[in-house]
Amino acid sequence: MCTLTYIPSQNGDYLLTQNRDESPKRSAAGILNQQVNQHQLLFPQDSGAGGTWISASDKNKVVALLNGAFEKHKHLPPYRRSRGLMVLDVFAFAKATQFFQQYALEGMEPFTMIIFEDGTLYEFRWDEKNKHIKTLDPAKAHLWASSTLYPPAIQQKRQKWFQQWLAQQSTTSMNDVLGFHKNAGDGDPANDLVMNRQNIVCTTSITSIGKTDGQINMQFHDLIHGKTKARQINLSNELLAEL
Repeated sequence: MCTLTYIPSQNGDYLLTQNRDESPKRSAAGILNQQVNQHQLLFPQDSGAGGTWISASDKNKVVALLNGAFEKHKHLPPYRRSRGLMVLDVFAFAKATQFFQQYALEGMEPFTMIIFEDGTLYEFRWDEKNKHIKTLDPAKAHLWASSTLYPPAIQQKRQKWFQQWLAQQSTTSMNDVLGFHKNAGDGDPANDLVMNRQNIVCTTSITSIGKTDGQINMQFHDLIHGKTKARQINLSNELLAEL
């Protein structure tokens, strides 16, 4: 749940790609395609609590989660609900703004949530006491890194790598972005984008979502077992608009 990039393309298309840095014991097997609250969802399922860290729907709504808000917090379980299950709960609300206003956050562990919905890009942080909501420019590229694993200096390094990489790109395909997510860094295994901290926490997978031509495509790269899976769903709202 730990490094996420958003890169816009033409005609409202985009790429959202996320490295998951977690215990290798909690690796996911692949991509599920499930009906949840009137949304057809694609998401990799966490083998622990059964939730997810990134999900896309046939209504062109994407929700991604990173652990922590602004700084590393003290882990004090038990918490009211898994943050991974909360990602799926978002789809029970007609609009992201309703989720922000109505969802019970007391007793939830701090998080950063990125939501793309109806052409709007939201950044939502919960620090155990307060909500912090921002609307970001969807025409610009963005990178986020989990505050629980990466202090400000390392986050700034990642931003620098990302901006340098963007400056070298004339176009950005899913394969191009996956190359960044697999290779960016300066040779420090603890803090490169594909990281490993003594096999206790490591990058277990990379998930990339691409919206293009009325379709959502998801690729799931399992770095633990060396497997790749892909699934697609048609966007129901765009198909209806074409009729």
